[in-house]
Amino acid sequence: MDAKLDMIGLVVEDIGRSLAFYRELGLDLPADIEDQPHVETTLDGGIRFAWDSAANVKEFDPSWEPATGGRQIGLAFLCDSPAEVDAKYRRLVELGYEGHKEPWDAVWGQRYALVRDPDGNGIDLFAPLS
Repeated sequence: MDAKLDMIGLVVEDIGRSLAFYRELGLDLPADIEDQPHVETTLDGGIRFAWDSAANVKEFDPSWEPATGGRQIGLAFLCDSPAEVDAKYRRLVELGYEGHKEPWDAVWGQRYALVRDPDGNGIDLFAPLS
């Protein structure tokens, strides 16, 4: 039997701050879970998305160290329209998250923007231009 991708997990410094960011992108997450060391939700299609605090990971893997050297994971969020790409980008930047590249019309036919989540992970926002 082949292995099946079941979960995408992020190790984060501040679960509450990370959850707030991903709520802004539309993930449905309860409001009272910010103090948990592990949080997960099931996305459309059945894949789970999880957050673990760095302290929690260190408890079961004391040798764990955060990755260094640049972008470690990239996630892309499909928006309903090019205008939504612009609006989501503006909203995240207004909330103090890092805007990495302002929205632009990409040569491959999509409105695209790049932001960083609170832990520096690359988050792409995109929508078809037509």
